[in-house]
Amino acid sequence: MTSAAELPASPGATSIDHSITQDTHQHDPLKTATGVYVTVHGHFYQPPRENPYLDAIERQPSAAPFHDWNERIHYECYRPNAFARIVNDQGEVMGIVNNYEYLSFNIGPTLMSWLERYDVEVYQRILEADAKSADRLQGHGNAIAQVYNHIIMPLANERDKYTQIRWGKEDFKSRFGRDPEGIWLAETGVDYATIEALIAEGIRFIILAPSQAQRCRSLPKQNDPQPEWHEVGGSQIDPTRPYRCYLKGNKEWGFEKGDILNSPLPTSDTSKYIDIFFYDGPISRDMGFTDVTYSSHHLAGRIGSAVRGDHRPAQLISVATDGETFGHHKKGTEKTIAYAFTTELPRHGWTVTNFAHYLSLNPPTWEVELKPITAWSCAHGVDRWQDDCGCGGEGGVWHQKWRRPLRNALNWLRDQLVEVYEEYGQQFFKDPWLARDEYIKVIRDRSPANVSRFLSRHQTHKLNAAEQVDALRLLEMQRHSLLMFTSCGWFFEELSRPEGTQILRYAARALELAGDVAGVQLEKGFVKRLGLAPSNVDLFKHGGEIYRQLVLTAQVSFKQVAAHYAITSLFNNHRPVETCNLPGQDTSGKMRHHCQKRVYCYTSNELDYQRQRMGALTLVVGHLKLVSEITWESEHLVFAVLHLGGWDFHCCIQQFTGRRDYSQLKEKLFTALQQASAAQTILVMTQVFGNETFSLQNLFAEERHRIMRLISQETLTRLDQLYTQTYRENYGVLMAFHRDELEVPQELQVAAEIALGYRCMTTLRSLEQDITEPQSCGNHIVELEAIATEAKHLRCRFNIPEGKQILEQLILRSLWQLLHDTNGSFATDIQILERLIDVGYQLNLGISLYRSQELYFSCLHSQIAPACFASLINKQDTNQCRQLLKLGQKLAVDVKGILSQLD
Repeated sequence: MTSAAELPASPGATSIDHSITQDTHQHDPLKTATGVYVTVHGHFYQPPRENPYLDAIERQPSAAPFHDWNERIHYECYRPNAFARIVNDQGEVMGIVNNYEYLSFNIGPTLMSWLERYDVEVYQRILEADAKSADRLQGHGNAIAQVYNHIIMPLANERDKYTQIRWGKEDFKSRFGRDPEGIWLAETGVDYATIEALIAEGIRFIILAPSQAQRCRSLPKQNDPQPEWHEVGGSQIDPTRPYRCYLKGNKEWGFEKGDILNSPLPTSDTSKYIDIFFYDGPISRDMGFTDVTYSSHHLAGRIGSAVRGDHRPAQLISVATDGETFGHHKKGTEKTIAYAFTTELPRHGWTVTNFAHYLSLNPPTWEVELKPITAWSCAHGVDRWQDDCGCGGEGGVWHQKWRRPLRNALNWLRDQLVEVYEEYGQQFFKDPWLARDEYIKVIRDRSPANVSRFLSRHQTHKLNAAEQVDALRLLEMQRHSLLMFTSCGWFFEELSRPEGTQILRYAARALELAGDVAGVQLEKGFVKRLGLAPSNVDLFKHGGEIYRQLVLTAQVSFKQVAAHYAITSLFNNHRPVETCNLPGQDTSGKMRHHCQKRVYCYTSNELDYQRQRMGALTLVVGHLKLVSEITWESEHLVFAVLHLGGWDFHCCIQQFTGRRDYSQLKEKLFTALQQASAAQTILVMTQVFGNETFSLQNLFAEERHRIMRLISQETLTRLDQLYTQTYRENYGVLMAFHRDELEVPQELQVAAEIALGYRCMTTLRSLEQDITEPQSCGNHIVELEAIATEAKHLRCRFNIPEGKQILEQLILRSLWQLLHDTNGSFATDIQILERLIDVGYQLNLGISLYRSQELYFSCLHSQIAPACFASLINKQDTNQCRQLLKLGQKLAVDVKGILSQLD
């Protein structure tokens, strides 16, 4: 957190005053290389967490109270950096900074896809930040690309290297509207074969760790054609300048470890090169592992210590760290860098820039040669991703002997899948590998029209429906064969961790797709090779068991999707099929209209649905067509689900074999139900469908948990009422215990908390319904105030996250209406809003007013302050302005400067 002494004088001080950075010769450092430049690079990345079969992240209990780790880190890091606060010593907001406008950054494409779906506001802030930085820095935006799914490039084969770069470039261009100038290499893993691919793909620069350089020299000049090489293999390279790295004459380098010092490197090709920035290692480590990021003053001092006093015209102090450092690993540090970017660094006369801009002003005058194969997080080259090198171990307790067998197994599988792809791909694609490289355009947009355009562009002939499915299966097989090399799988100490399990799930999906297209049975050979990967966990023993226990059990079939649909239909206010209007079939064989819904990445076309109840039993029978939005494969299925009440479901699925068979099946099942015997109905279901059954446990976790809550609701409501009765009957006793400061019996205290929490939630739901009716709204707020007073007297603590969310949304909605709806009653609206905020704090729900704060601050200088000053100049009543400014104080926004001018 910044101190009061560090704060800007104006609440609107959220942008850099570039005039500070100009030297006495009046050179503009944005146009001429002059003085000290600072670049802070954030590598924003999360391991992919999507279920390969559902294309969605399922709930992760370890991330509670959030849905999953992406969501948790988003609220701790990605969003706070898009709206970073500069606060005074009272904690009031003086400025809101979009840190992405000043950070050099890359964001993993899979993470960006998630952000685009989850929080489009933050996603747009990131895109806007790049555009604004490009406007400020002579056309050079802050964002750089990333190799697509974070594979270790030196360990990839040549074709995969190129696809990773091309996918990374295309994903970047589709988002930021420009070609990337630089690219982030996963773990900064690099070798000369990777350099060659980057050069061929037009990448101008990369960022590496200082330990990855071997030797450097000034570029040859006419008066010095053979400058002396300087060995810098121990991280001694000067990181304040860019370097040019020339491609060597032979990409088959043939180096063994340690050979580089004893053998001359191949001759350089001066027409092929890439520029390299080496970040400052000590400062970068301090940012990640010390407290320097908790004070912008200390951060500036640490950066200043690296400035070279050798009178060179310009120099760059660059640091690089995981972007999640700012807010996730180190809470609140997004505020530190916001203030550093906008005030502290310019105060020293330094220019905040990015690598591309600095390169445009100050091209390399030095050359560098790299060590053969290196990365930033392994002292042994890239062995962390292929060998038992000790990096990432649990203090030496656990081994990583599984790494090499895992790498070997996946390499074997990749090569087998290449054969399948080439053999079958040439039947559908004019150039199968070009089709794979351009498949990123489908990954970015899976709309039927876009997929059809893609297939038309690459097909060898007009593909029929079955061929289209196989063509898409092949491309998905290749996508998963790339995803299975995501570096996270090797990063830690044990294969059975979620990261290792995830890459094996990608492998399993690729295996399944290969079998669907080519009929090849590769799984047995793959699992045999995984058996050579020893686990540290006795339960698993080796990778083969991890695959069987954690991967195969997570596979999803069409029948499982149908069972999910069937069971959940009992709880979804299902409408009869006749009232829906989406595609189905009529008796003439032509399309008529039926219900269509989405189940994750599947479209379900409900062609028939019938439900009957008999006593406590409910039976549903239906006919469903499921279509994968990913591969376009489809199946016609018949389902029957018997709900016996409570948690008991008996669900059966089979292939649709015709209308006659389906009609007979329905007749048999509903006839059996008429006997009101669960046993008889289940017996007939078994006779018709066979022994394979599905239950609540087979639902996808998200929906299973929802249904469990619904089923439990009646019981919980009865318990709430029981606790409420107990609380009312013992209210006097409870008060006596608290009055005499005696320990309250746990049973009575729990009853009070549950009863008051139930009453609070009931009132909040009513308030949500009546928020547009001032009279009802006021009554509900009075009730909430009474609940808060009661809870305070009895020292009750609420655990109602849904209530917290409702109140936050009501405050945001009311604020928006106050600021943008001129037809409302100002006096009433602002009074209700202020009371909502007050009661939120009184209830101690832990409400966050960040979004309301952001909305208010965005209007403060564009709308509220101008209106206040206009009223003052025109000698009009300023009472409304004062009320709005006092609302700002309630939202913890610094408005003292404006208020003082009204006095």
